[in-house]
Amino acid sequence: MSTMTWTAVAMAVVLIAAIGFVVLRRRRQHLRRRFGPEYEHALNQRDSRSEAEQELRAREKRFATLDITPLTPESRQSYAGQWTRLQQRFVDAPGAAVTEADELVTAAMAERGYPTGGFRQQLADLSVVHGRTLHHYRQAHEISGRATSGEASTEDLRQAMVHYRALFEELLDDAEVPSPRPVPVEKHEKAPR
Repeated sequence: MSTMTWTAVAMAVVLIAAIGFVVLRRRRQHLRRRFGPEYEHALNQRDSRSEAEQELRAREKRFATLDITPLTPESRQSYAGQWTRLQQRFVDAPGAAVTEADELVTAAMAERGYPTGGFRQQLADLSVVHGRTLHHYRQAHEISGRATSGEASTEDLRQAMVHYRALFEELLDDAEVPSPRPVPVEKHEKAPR
């Protein structure tokens, strides 16, 4: 091969590597923005960054198949009322209130369209849109488990209620209608006057 051919091949390889690097960087930035703190959590749970990122992309792909919808104003009002009554019951029965808080969060998730079959899958599905508050749900669930075996103090139970409320409020927020993919913006021509 001539020197020009080698130069052209080398330039093509460098160009392909640069494009690959830019694509990888954009994907990584997208995942960091999308998942927030959940991105770092996934990194800590996997053996490699590529494994964690593959997992997060799989979550996005699964999420795109779900039919997540906002709550109706009536449902939001009903849930908010139930939460208020639940907080009032906390004073007399903190353990039962925490259990009911978990059930109320799960009911709101189900009504929004999130599958509620198992805790790990709930975390994965919620992480796509609620990654910034998901640590609250994990902590509340952990405290709730300790409460079941009588190992949680009243302060722990109060903290569980605070953690459940963080996710619960997001689930009730009608502005939080998830979009798994960017929606293309249509350009409209101005009508003549």
